[in-house]
Amino acid sequence: MKQPLTLGFSPCPNDTFMFYPLVHGLVDTAGISFNERLEDVETLNRLAVKGVLDVTKVSYAALGHIRDEYALLRAGSALGRGCGPLLVAKEQFAPADLQGRTIAIPGRYTTAHLLMRLYNPSLETFLEMPFHEIMDAVMTGRADAGVIIHESRFTYQGFGLQQVVDLGAWWEGETGLPIPLGGIVARRSLGAETICCIETALAAGVAYARAHPAEAAQYIREHAQEMSEQVCAAHIGLYVNDFSRSLGDEGERAVIELLRRAEAAGIIPASQTPLFI
Repeated sequence: MKQPLTLGFSPCPNDTFMFYPLVHGLVDTAGISFNERLEDVETLNRLAVKGVLDVTKVSYAALGHIRDEYALLRAGSALGRGCGPLLVAKEQFAPADLQGRTIAIPGRYTTAHLLMRLYNPSLETFLEMPFHEIMDAVMTGRADAGVIIHESRFTYQGFGLQQVVDLGAWWEGETGLPIPLGGIVARRSLGAETICCIETALAAGVAYARAHPAEAAQYIREHAQEMSEQVCAAHIGLYVNDFSRSLGDEGERAVIELLRRAEAAGIIPASQTPLFI
């Protein structure tokens, strides 16, 4: 029997929802088995930068740093419209007044950080922290504003915070494309045949999860214990969509454009390696 591949994804409901069929043998994996490792997205990004995992979820910003070692899969992405990161603050102020303010971000390699830098290249003072600590940092004054992701976009108003910029809406307005947040990558050294099998299995897993949404409920709850069922459902509904089964032409163009802009801005290194196998 082949040694299991290491598989990294986050405990967020959209990831546990999509990966449940794959790790529980509910779809054909062509004999490939997986040892899953659940970590927050920035931890996964840093593990991928170090080349630790065989297959993993990463931020699309992180993909720009690892595309020579990892190939992007067309299945499993978090990409869409109306789902981008939000910049929030305790008090409303104009986006033009961001200069000189300390902005909390959920990690150096996150798409949230990349979008903030593309939105305003003159910003310099960023404070990295786990995504779930950002709202508290803004409320207590450790940061003047914060870029929130995941379930925080459903709950920030309940904490008395105000939206300053919808970075996803800005991206959509600039490009006409959906915002690519995170995708699944596989180590190129696995070989084209294995990578294609993983991609096919993941696409089948997404289709299975969407056709049988109740089956993963307990698995999702185990990893999202502090999240209400309503927020879990909203989270899955927003981040799991047709792009999750296959990027398609529009999704691929969105990813390519994000990396092109990041490369032009000097945020990620240049690469001639094709994204896909």
